[in-house]
Amino acid sequence: MTESSPDLTLPNVGPGPDPLSLTDLTEPVAPADPTTTDEAEPAHDAVLLLLHRDHHAGQCRRQVRAVADRYDEFRDRGCQVVSVVPEPRDRVEEWQERYDLPFPLCADPEATAGEAFDQPVRLGPVGRHFDLVGRMPAAVVLDIRDPAALEVVATYRGRTNMDRPEIDELLATLDRRT
Repeated sequence: MTESSPDLTLPNVGPGPDPLSLTDLTEPVAPADPTTTDEAEPAHDAVLLLLHRDHHAGQCRRQVRAVADRYDEFRDRGCQVVSVVPEPRDRVEEWQERYDLPFPLCADPEATAGEAFDQPVRLGPVGRHFDLVGRMPAAVVLDIRDPAALEVVATYRGRTNMDRPEIDELLATLDRRT
C-alpha cells in the first residue's frame, strides 16, 4: 500500500522543531564527519507516526515508554518516531515532563492528524467528542526519502483501545520497507 501523505504542522513539546512539520524531517543535515563527504544527507528515511487516543489512555502511555526504551533500534533503521496526542499543548507537556521522550511529541487538539490519516473513531459523534472513549490507536509509516512526495507505506489502525502493533512488528515493517 502506498499513498501520498498530507503535510501537517503541529505544536511539538518534545525534541525537535516547534512547531513540527513532517517536511521538516526531510531536511538534509550536515555530515557528522566532514572529512568523509561534503554533502548534506537526510537525517531520516522514514517516519513512524503514532496516533494516540487521549492524554489519559494508559495503553498509549505504555506505548510511548516502550518505543522510547527501544528508540535506538528505530534510529538505526533511519526512522524518526513522532507521537501525536489529540489534546492541547499543556496536557501533552505533562507526558514529556513525566516520560522525557527522545522523539517529537506533538499536541493536536483538533485531531487533524487523526483525520488526515483515517485514525479510527467508534461510537459516532460521542466518540469524536470524547477521544478516550471513541478514538482508537493508529500507527503510520511514511517514506520521506522524496521530500516532494511523502508516502504512506504502511498503516495499522486499531479496532479496540488495546489493539496496537508490537514494537517488533513496527521494526519488521521498517525492515521490509528498505
